[in-house]
Amino acid sequence: MVDALKLKLKTLPFGTHVIECHVDETFFNTEEQNEVRRASVDVTLEVTRKSENTYRLEIACRGTLTTGCDRCLDDLDLPVDVDYRLNVEQMGTELDDSSDELLIVPSEWRELDTAPLVRDTVLLAMPITHCHESEDDCNPEMLRVLDSHRVEAVPDDDDTTESETDGTDPRWEALRKLKEQQ
Repeated sequence: MVDALKLKLKTLPFGTHVIECHVDETFFNTEEQNEVRRASVDVTLEVTRKSENTYRLEIACRGTLTTGCDRCLDDLDLPVDVDYRLNVEQMGTELDDSSDELLIVPSEWRELDTAPLVRDTVLLAMPITHCHESEDDCNPEMLRVLDSHRVEAVPDDDDTTESETDGTDPRWEALRKLKEQQ
């Protein structure tokens, strides 16, 4: 599966080539521990060799990732529907991936592994917080446990100064007095 995403740069014929593969959770959890429990993603990689050292990559990923809900920890299915385009230039002696639109690879490279690009494309498209749309979809047992541990802040009236109630921090007031003395 991952071998299909390795491009033979020097021997790739000019023109457009389409590579299709299916990836699962092992693809996303190989390099570092991610929160992907299950995955079923179809990947289409369209590679166009434009010149001797210039390539155009178009990555399309469609499917589903399963991760844990941040609220109840139950499985949460997230749809995957993401596209990414990238130009690749083979020149110089150092890798330069500082741009989102251009990847410069050393001219001596014979192969480009696009698996990390595909992995990052999918993982970066995931929302930052993973929660069911409604608390009604969450595990009710876990929600009860969360509610039992919830602490509500209660302000202590004795500790409140006059400047705190009007919105001014007393520390700033002391600094302001020092400044006025100068």
